[in-house]
Amino acid sequence: MLENLRANFDAHLGGFGTAPKFPHPTDWELCLREGERDITLVTLERMCEGGIYDHLGGGFCRYSTDAQWMIPHFEKMLYDNGPLLGLLADAWLVSGSETFKRCAEETAGWLMREMQSPEGGYYSSLDADSEHEEGKFYVWDRDEVRALLSPEEYAAMASRFGLDREPNFERKHWHLHAYAPAEKAPIVDAARAKLFAARERRVRPGRDEKVLVSWNALAIRGMAHAARIFGRSEWLASARRATEFIRREMWRDRRLLATYKDGRAHLNAYLDDYAYLVAALLELMQADFSAGDLEWARALADVLLAEFEDRGAGGFFFTGESHERLFHRPKPGQDQAMPAGNAVAAWSLGRLAYITEDPRYSQAAERTLRLFYPAMREYPAGYAGMAIALGEHIRPPNLLVVRGQAAEVFRWRDQLAREYLPDTQIFALPDEAAGLPAALAKPPRGEPVNGWLCRGVICLPPTGDFVQLKAACKEKT
Repeated sequence: MLENLRANFDAHLGGFGTAPKFPHPTDWELCLREGERDITLVTLERMCEGGIYDHLGGGFCRYSTDAQWMIPHFEKMLYDNGPLLGLLADAWLVSGSETFKRCAEETAGWLMREMQSPEGGYYSSLDADSEHEEGKFYVWDRDEVRALLSPEEYAAMASRFGLDREPNFERKHWHLHAYAPAEKAPIVDAARAKLFAARERRVRPGRDEKVLVSWNALAIRGMAHAARIFGRSEWLASARRATEFIRREMWRDRRLLATYKDGRAHLNAYLDDYAYLVAALLELMQADFSAGDLEWARALADVLLAEFEDRGAGGFFFTGESHERLFHRPKPGQDQAMPAGNAVAAWSLGRLAYITEDPRYSQAAERTLRLFYPAMREYPAGYAGMAIALGEHIRPPNLLVVRGQAAEVFRWRDQLAREYLPDTQIFALPDEAAGLPAALAKPPRGEPVNGWLCRGVICLPPTGDFVQLKAACKEKT
């Protein structure tokens, strides 16, 4: 899998292959986990500099029409931006790059400002067109920019974003693309704010206001992950609002409904809806543990097993048993624009098994991996999500439980969030936390805080030494 990604990597411009270039966050997550960090960091750097990124309002467009990430198809999709937000947070942990931090902050801001409904769910997408012209909302005339800014601001913006060059959009307009390295320049920030305010007065692109469980789950997971890493309580609150919306409006009679709009939820949910939502709840519980989230994750996982699993051959069908009869029930294993439902199901069920000690989940995950392993070996392209799940099946992830006095427990949680530990589940649980399964219900020990670290069935003695615990989390077995 990694050999295939290395062979197709554009080391100069980032991404894979030539134009058009699409985001592949699951591929880049695998590369980051497995030590191929340049593939991920170079690509994200080029995307954050490029026109696929909205330098005024935050968020990424659907894909780049060219190899340079300069001119996008201007549609903005929720399913891209949620995973990219989480990946930017991890890339910042690994690199310390202020570019990744800024893009994460601006993307999270865009999601909350423009994509979250008053009811709490996230909308699906923004159109590419406004006034029947693609990109009209986003591109600029040079004289318009000059009139909006002071001479000093214009000079700074022109050199940074290419306004002093030939037009790059249809030979007559400018789309912002970073040419000069990013620097902390208040004058550029002031100029960007003025252009953003002027752009807000334009006719806006249309917005698809459907709330889809699967796309929301991707956004919830990315928002909660980034919130934990950057310590942003408002991002976590946004993810929590979207989660509560789904449970309130789209969880009926212990089954999910796939889509919601104008006060009505309908259509039986699909594999992706359940698998992605379990993964999102696992992330939420690490940011802010709730016994109710764990209970719901188990209920969702039980539906996965009852409605979607092929218990004979392994893997999960895209449609459930209660769905209308189809000529063919596919079992998607390869990542497309979104990660494969079977891959996310295998990964999330594997992790859920370590928390709950329920062998049904780990057995279903193993059956899924066995089903897709021959295809992964024969045709590795598109199996990054499955490779991540397989890696955690071969090398069981850490389970770290931090217990003690609330203030100290949360201090340790926040410090651990500043470490890149992709193979560790961290649950911060004050002594008063109730409703815990046995794997998490560690006893008080009379000290302010203690950490219990396990990998598979092997557990270290509990420790109150944070430095020792952090080092143990980073050890490879």
